This record gives sequence, C-alpha cells and structure tokens, in this order.
Amino acid sequence: MKTKALIILFLGLFALISATFVSTIPQTTPLPFTVPKGWPKPVYSFDKNPPTKEGFQLGRYLFYDPLLSRDNTISCASCHLQATGFTHVDHDLSHGIDGKIGNRNSMTIMNTAWNKSFMWDGAVNHLDVQALAPITNPLEMDETLQNVLVKLNGSTIYKTLFYRAFGDSTATGERTLKAIAQFMVQLNSSNSRYDKYVRNEPNSSFSAQEKNGLRLFETFCVSCHPAPLFTNNKIENNGLPVDSTLFDFGRFNVTKRVEDSFQFKVPTLRNIQFSGPYMHDGRFTKLSEVIEHYRHGIIRYNNLSLALKTKIIISDNDKVDLISFLYTLSDTSFLFNPKYAYPKNIDLNSN
Repeated sequence: MKTKALIILFLGLFALISATFVSTIPQTTPLPFTVPKGWPKPVYSFDKNPPTKEGFQLGRYLFYDPLLSRDNTISCASCHLQATGFTHVDHDLSHGIDGKIGNRNSMTIMNTAWNKSFMWDGAVNHLDVQALAPITNPLEMDETLQNVLVKLNGSTIYKTLFYRAFGDSTATGERTLKAIAQFMVQLNSSNSRYDKYVRNEPNSSFSAQEKNGLRLFETFCVSCHPAPLFTNNKIENNGLPVDSTLFDFGRFNVTKRVEDSFQFKVPTLRNIQFSGPYMHDGRFTKLSEVIEHYRHGIIRYNNLSLALKTKIIISDNDKVDLISFLYTLSDTSFLFNPKYAYPKNIDLNSN
C-alpha cells in the first residue's frame, strides 16, 4: 500500500511539475501571410519557418540593430531604408564598416516570398540564409555569425525576444537568420495606384498620359518586368556597357560560366520612383537615363537578353509618358507602414 501511495504521489508531483513547466513556455501567435488576389503562389517555404508575430518582431529588431556588424555601426537598415523601398538613395554603391565602399548598389527588399534567388548575381538561393551574406561581407558588416551570437546571448533584451519567438532564450544561428527572414518576408508591396487601377477601385483612374505609359510598358518592358511582381526573377544581361572601374562580371562570379558573364538579377520596378540610383552599380540617377539606355545605349552582347534583341523605339514624349506610368507603381502604404519601421521602444512586460 505504501508503495502504491508513493507511486501515486510521484505521478501527481510529476504532473504538477510538467504542467508548471509547460505553462511557462510562451505561446506564439501565428502571423498570416496574405497573397494578393491574382498573384502567383509564393515560392518561400513557410512550413520550414512558420511566421509568428513574435518571430517577426525579433527579426524587426535584428534588422535595425547595428549589433550585427563588427563594430556595432552598420545595420541592415543602413543600406535598406523603408521610405525608399528598403534600399539606399544617397550613393551609387553601398557603404559599409570603417567607411568602406562596396562594389554594388543595394537592392530593394519587397515581395521576397516570390524570389527564387537573392543578390544581384543570384548567389543566395534562400531567404532564410540571405542575411548571412551582408553580415560576413568584409565591405559591409564584416562580422562572423559566431560573434553576433555572443553579443545576442549577452543581451537581456534579446534573451527575452528569442524566448518569446522560439520558447528558448538562447540565440542560435538558425534562429537568428530565420527571424530576420520572418521580418523580410512580410515586406510586401501590393497597394500602389496601379494595383488600385487594376482592381477598379473608386478614384483610381489613369490619366491619358499614364494610360499611354502603360501601353508602352506592355509593349517594350513586360517581358522582363511582368505584373504583378514587375520582375521575371531571372538573371539576364541587359546590355549595360562594362564599368571600367568595377568590371563586375555578375553571375559569372558565381557559376564561372562564360555564358553568364555580365548577367544580373532583374529587379522589381515597384516603388521605382523612390529607389534610385539604378542598375547594379547605381550608374543612373534618373529614370530618364535608364530609359535612354534602353533606347540608345544597349551593347549587343552574345548573351544579351532575348527581350532586348529587338530595338526599342519610343519618342521623347513617349519616354515622359512611360515614366508617368512607372510612378503609379509607388505604394505609400508600404513605404510608410509603421509596422515595418524602426522599433523605437520595446515592452518586455507584454506578450
């Protein structure tokens, strides 16, 4: 009888301890990912990194924190400003640690759930590891993931944030990169004037100039920049003259195949009004210069994009109309959404 009583007592204590332990594990809140009507299915693996509000907030703090760099001076946001489509606009090439100058213009960050590759040369093939590239780049953050984890695990705030997001206060490489990915994958732009026009919303009509610009776009630009993403997500040669200083071989640097020489990822045109300078090396400061390149500046490489082998003939007036249309791709609800902005404070007492 005593043995039976002891077993019952032990089981009761075990159940009580287990219940107490389980109750202390924070419950995460799923963060739905909304695919706009008519858009293709995302390629991102949400099942391998289920987005939660807690993971998103952790990623948001990491994105804006210069702690990720060697001397705590450069954050992801240093080169990816929200108001410009999460890129920089004050210089042609990215600036990094110790005043170092990078060798490429920063890309915008938006609608990443549909991206099959990242970086201008497509060197990274998954969003969950993309952040590792700038963190370890000697011209950007010049840090190691190991040192980042030492700093994160020494922070009371991050212990709390990791605990909320993953049920464990320990920062690991996988959790850190996945949290940043959870933030970036939610940076979606789909509410521009163009989108409202397509949805036939009230007061969303185009002017005659914008309609002509749309016609021109669908005639000359849609092969590489199809709606709704306004990129075909391919890596192509767009006929740019080689920069004699950078002499960037593009995709060739990754594959070492001659046929990939001077190929670069086709960027999205969403929010293009605010995301200049343009091209992989930031050589153009105005959209008119970009269009002028496609009118008169294309170099006929052997691996030139098929879409550019046919000469683009538009008048000066048409060029103005085309730019007017491109301005309709601006999405102010994305560029100024407080949900994506720098986190000014953090409440460690809330769940």
